[in-house]
Amino acid sequence: MALTIGDTAPDFTAETTEGTIGFHDWVGDGWAVMFSHPRNFTPICTTELGYMASIKPEFDKRGTKIIGLSVDPLDNHEKWSQEIASFQGTAPNYPLIADTDFNVAKLYGMLPADVEGVSTERTPAQNQTLRNVFVVGPDKKIKLILIYPMTTGRNFDEVLRVLDSLQLTAAEQLATPAQWQPGDKAVITGGVSDEEAKKRYPDGWEQPLPYIRLVPTKA
Repeated sequence: MALTIGDTAPDFTAETTEGTIGFHDWVGDGWAVMFSHPRNFTPICTTELGYMASIKPEFDKRGTKIIGLSVDPLDNHEKWSQEIASFQGTAPNYPLIADTDFNVAKLYGMLPADVEGVSTERTPAQNQTLRNVFVVGPDKKIKLILIYPMTTGRNFDEVLRVLDSLQLTAAEQLATPAQWQPGDKAVITGGVSDEEAKKRYPDGWEQPLPYIRLVPTKA
């Protein structure tokens, strides 16, 4: 069955560029973003890994770890990292999983269960379903799944924006409207009565419609 938001992120043990990890233990008490790519030495993914490395401090500020995944072996990861640094200016500064047995890809529904063989003999086109982003919370539940086509680079600024929303709404009974950014107004959820909202927001709220109650958020 395909994974969806709210499911427990499958745990696994894997070899990475930073040693062997157990995924749940590696996530720990914080948040994590796992993003996968079809094969090493592919053009769009090269730009993605370099950009992700350049904005890693933003994820660090949010208590969020980053991990990449490819079916390529560790030696390929190391060579590719050097090429990413020469092209993008920043080498991956987060672990890359060497999913050579396709175990993680299968656990997360990115490759069919019957896939087998030598990982480096598969083409990027055969692995094109490996273009996912998973955000995992401290409770090890999946909070976000994004799936991109081969020809469209992922927008990791949007992942940061959603992460800000997820962390806000996990702490408070709020929901964020379209195009929300930190500092913009958020919506008090329907599960909060007006009486309870008055206690939480003594300065009141805006109510442009009977079912929309807006309060400011921190930038």
